Amino acid sequence: MSHYTRRDFAKLALAALPAASLFSVLNRAQAAEVAQGARPKPNSKFNGVQIGLNVPYSFGGRTMPADEIISNCVLLGVNALELRTQPIEAFLGSPVSDVVAARGSAINATEAKANAAKLEAWRLSVSMDRVKAFRQQFDAAGMLIEIVKVDNIFQMSEPVLDYQFNLAKALGARAISTEISKDAKDMERLGKFADKHQLMVGYHGHATTSGEHYEAVYASAKFNGNNLDIGHYVAGGHGSPVEFIKKNHARISHVHIKDRKYDPATKNGPNTPFGEGDTPIKEVLRVIRDNHYNIQATIEFEYKVPASSDRMTEIARTIKYCRDALA
Repeated sequence: MSHYTRRDFAKLALAALPAASLFSVLNRAQAAEVAQGARPKPNSKFNGVQIGLNVPYSFGGRTMPADEIISNCVLLGVNALELRTQPIEAFLGSPVSDVVAARGSAINATEAKANAAKLEAWRLSVSMDRVKAFRQQFDAAGMLIEIVKVDNIFQMSEPVLDYQFNLAKALGARAISTEISKDAKDMERLGKFADKHQLMVGYHGHATTSGEHYEAVYASAKFNGNNLDIGHYVAGGHGSPVEFIKKNHARISHVHIKDRKYDPATKNGPNTPFGEGDTPIKEVLRVIRDNHYNIQATIEFEYKVPASSDRMTEIARTIKYCRDALA
């Protein structure tokens, strides 16, 4: 993924704005500020709906230095994030490389076990003051870390689970997100920590995850919720995500915004550019707006980048699509 400097971005923005460019998520005043070398405060809250971005995943991976994440989000005008822990722990000085941490293990089983023990000991020694220093970079840029994405959370010990919740709270997050487990006991165990810390866990499912799965999770803990991926929900043939959101909005930490086709034969249709699939993105955004739900609408960029474009340009398209839907 190409990294844009402010000067590069200014050229793109100013040259294309008269022709309703891909970067028209920025207005002329913002583009002028960038051209002058200023660092404008991003704002992706449109008519009461907070549009967020899953990072650094949407930029093409699980790892990326914090300053690059901030720079990219400033250029895109995004001010709210679902942030994975790998960049956070890399900043904090993790003794295990963020690539290995993102993978969850090493190829060699003995090495994997040693890395896990080393990482656990380090996590239990981390100062929350260092976490606050990490957060200050985002605060200074005008960004909210609303959701913290934690991989492999069900394998963590109880002390490390406490660490993860304390980490999220020190970052100012209002929820942790993680992939849903096939074992209900996993959500029941994690839910006890969510209730203890009074911080929601948003469980993320895929095309095979139904509304009934999520509702069973709600029953196991007060702060067990879900991160509803509306593209997966539609692709899996589970009905209208709009109606599910209306019914369960109080237990939804954030929704993943993406577009997918519904294929009745496979129930696993492909990702598409926004507006080309069967996912009612506009209707979802408007129901959040019209009912004033406290739900971040988090873009999770997954469709194939066209050969004539690049990832940043396409992410800008998705933001514009959401902004226009809420106009």
